[in-house]
Amino acid sequence: MSLHEQSAGATSEWYTPPHVFKALGCEFSVDVASPGAEVTHWIPARRFIKGGSLERDWSDFGFIWMNPPFGGRNGIVPWLEKFFAHGNGIALTPDRTSAPWWQRFAPMADSILFVAPKIHFIGADGQPGTSPAQGTCLMAAGERAVDALNMAQSRGLGFLLVPA
Repeated sequence: MSLHEQSAGATSEWYTPPHVFKALGCEFSVDVASPGAEVTHWIPARRFIKGGSLERDWSDFGFIWMNPPFGGRNGIVPWLEKFFAHGNGIALTPDRTSAPWWQRFAPMADSILFVAPKIHFIGADGQPGTSPAQGTCLMAAGERAVDALNMAQSRGLGFLLVPA
């Protein structure tokens, strides 16, 4: 689940569309920022955490999917701190390359896929949104995540970067 302020529409909740998961070609142990399997049934995760993820211990979560709330100044920072401390999964973030939070966390990623074309997120009403103002990227933590991003690039989901 994510609050994508850059997407126009009647809802502030926006979900990653199925084609992203098809391109990744993997299954996740846990979706850590989820509205629940009943809402986003296409997300290939075995468990869905609907609230309180930041307060929980992620040590037994395994390979995670994270589409955190984008809203608010630096609101994504605690999510990325927890994600990189966990070190095993894929995080969807805005590609705000000049933002201090992006410059802090991007070098921690094992690889980054700049998604192209821009994702048309799915609203809480089940309908695709309009094109967002900025793009998104997928940050990989761990070998399994790197493999999934490589697969997604080979399937045309975007451009892959490996931080030095």
